Amino acid sequence: MTATTHTGGCHCGQVRYAVTLDLTQAISCNCSICTKQGFIWAFAPIGQFRLDSGDGMLTEYTFNKHVIRHQFCRHCGTESFARGKAPDGSEVAAINVRCIDNVDIGALEPKPVDGRSF
Repeated sequence: MTATTHTGGCHCGQVRYAVTLDLTQAISCNCSICTKQGFIWAFAPIGQFRLDSGDGMLTEYTFNKHVIRHQFCRHCGTESFARGKAPDGSEVAAINVRCIDNVDIGALEPKPVDGRSF
């Protein structure tokens, strides 16, 4: 599969975005927040991410090394994306694949990542 443009957002619909990414590169991380929230992530260079609505509705949470800035909708509490840095230092959008419109989660094969060890 190649990179495709997707839309997505939070549960209440106030936060909406478009992003171009390759879902075959999705990951499932075992760190504390990903485990508790059930996240499946896919990453895109920040230039391939566009926040269409809800900028004023976002609140941010960081932990551990503060590399990823988790973005939550203030109204419904959904984290549909995060902002962060790739290992090479470039800015990325981390997309919660479960929040992308019309994605068949069961058809994905996310790669396990040992985030507990980072």
